[in-house]
Amino acid sequence: MKIQKSSEDYLEMILMLQEKKGFVRSIDIAAELCVTKPSVSYATKRLRENGYITMDHDGHITLTPLGYDIAFRMYNRHKMLTDFLVSIGIDEATAREDACKIEHDLSDKSFEAMCRFSNWSQDKGCSNI
Repeated sequence: MKIQKSSEDYLEMILMLQEKKGFVRSIDIAAELCVTKPSVSYATKRLRENGYITMDHDGHITLTPLGYDIAFRMYNRHKMLTDFLVSIGIDEATAREDACKIEHDLSDKSFEAMCRFSNWSQDKGCSNI
């Protein structure tokens, strides 16, 4: 099943918040993505139903192994694309914004070629994507 771009964004944000804070709540996601709490509630319900996250009785959100794999993949794509764009002269803010748009639609073949061109290593997520 093809995952929606917005779901990929939510999973990526959950991963980043887990690494930053150690735990994730819906309100944290809403604040970071600048969306409403009802929007986050709807999205997390879909993510739970599809097996990408779990939520405990305290409202703490955790990525499942499947959710983690997708989040890690998107995070690495975003990071590599941002670095790549900065390396060719794009300012950091524009590079981050553009990377967020590109990361979802770029083919694996093109991503791998960009990794090779920019000398990104396998441990940074450029293989087995």
